[in-house]
Amino acid sequence: MGNCCPGSGDAEPASSDASTGNGSSSFKAGASPSSAPAQNKPPAPIGPVLGRPMEDVRSIYTIGKELGRGQFGVTSLCTHKATGQKFACKTIAKRKLSTKEDVEDVRREVQIMYHLAGQPNVVELKGAYEDKQSVHLVMELCAGGELFDRIIAKGHYTERAAASLLRTIVEIIHTCHSLGVIHRDLKPENFLLLSKDEDAPLKATDFGLSVFKDIVGSAYYIAPEVLKRSYGPEADIWSVGVILYILLCESEHGIFNSILRGQVDFTSDPWPRISASAKDLVRKMLNSDPKKRISAYEVLNHPWIKEDGEAPDTPLDNAVMNRLKQFRAMNQFKKAALRVIAGCLSEEEIRGLKEMFKSMDSDNSGTITVDELRKGLSKQGTKLTEAEVQQLMEAADADGNGTIDYDEFITATMHMNRMDREEHLYTAFQYFDKDNSGCISKEELEQALREKGLLDGRDIKDIISEVDADNDGRIDYSEFAAMMRKGNPEANPKKRRDVVI
Repeated sequence: MGNCCPGSGDAEPASSDASTGNGSSSFKAGASPSSAPAQNKPPAPIGPVLGRPMEDVRSIYTIGKELGRGQFGVTSLCTHKATGQKFACKTIAKRKLSTKEDVEDVRREVQIMYHLAGQPNVVELKGAYEDKQSVHLVMELCAGGELFDRIIAKGHYTERAAASLLRTIVEIIHTCHSLGVIHRDLKPENFLLLSKDEDAPLKATDFGLSVFKDIVGSAYYIAPEVLKRSYGPEADIWSVGVILYILLCESEHGIFNSILRGQVDFTSDPWPRISASAKDLVRKMLNSDPKKRISAYEVLNHPWIKEDGEAPDTPLDNAVMNRLKQFRAMNQFKKAALRVIAGCLSEEEIRGLKEMFKSMDSDNSGTITVDELRKGLSKQGTKLTEAEVQQLMEAADADGNGTIDYDEFITATMHMNRMDREEHLYTAFQYFDKDNSGCISKEELEQALREKGLLDGRDIKDIISEVDADNDGRIDYSEFAAMMRKGNPEANPKKRRDVVI
């Protein structure tokens, strides 16, 4: 994947990625492409943490009052100068990143947050910036505070309230696991509420310890196998099981040692009053053998979690399959444009998808076969018919050679919010507009589709007529942008039920 487009912020200006030596300019979302300023300044030095040109976050945001403080950083309120919109800015002092592992943790946190972009119950990363002293992560503002504080204020939860809350938490974890992310530091403090409203949506945050790394984190919630440095997605289920235990019985006294020994005490108060079904779920989540521990998919289908015996209304299809289905429904024009955009994404934006590709490509051949796709999706609890697997395969297999290569996989599975980045859209538009006339002609579209191996025999006139709002036989930039943003369910994800806690 090339880095022809900058990758630091979403709605903000971003420096061009120096790794390609490409000096293409970027501009604020919503700006006219023709008004994009030329960048004649000398290139900024490359930051050692993010590995791209350093930027001053204060040129774009006003940093305000402190909101919280952690081991490495301080989170502050910040305001986007151009729009007045409020965000949270996590500032990590580089002097505290004393080892290579510390630096890798920060870099990976950015990669994972980009990878999870657009998931409705994950805090959205708006941009990452590095200056001489610090790394700044600008994120969605969750003004409702920590779930932990709400739990303390509420005291004991009814079983129904605890089940509703747990359902939302496990739905978030299921989404992360289906995208190949293991959080590894799940605790009530890492779930934030979007606002102070009673029914505010819950958002997972703090992915600094997620995925690929040896154990670190809060020992209280950590699974036994993690302490022994051997773990997978099951470790997150353990952590959520501890949260459920505390929700149901209030007391934290002695819980760590007893749970670690696999001796969950259901005899003392209030457990005799708690339903057998709730205790069954706790046992299955806190099984000290990760191979026997219940999965996120199975938790969501447990009788105690189901509402009135019915399955929850959140579909359990994994995110990768949903994106493949979405890609399959697009016309060839849009698929070709996404192929161009995929080539513009920075390493940090596609790192998660690269890991997913490697995990599905079980024989390390550099391509994914139908069998590998079926096995990769079924490992995440997705039940598909043979015909459905074949349809998804054909959708992603742009060149029709019977396998999905790396570029095809990234194109079909990247999150669609990349299309809201104005510089990505304009780069794709320029690919089709060969003569730089400001419009895409029938001949230009045909040439571009042929280059991308996406000519499927369909009449080019039909594709143009779908997009050509003013019926002049050509596609201008506004018509192109409208096509790219149309029918994108992930761009405005409101399907998931918000939990009342």
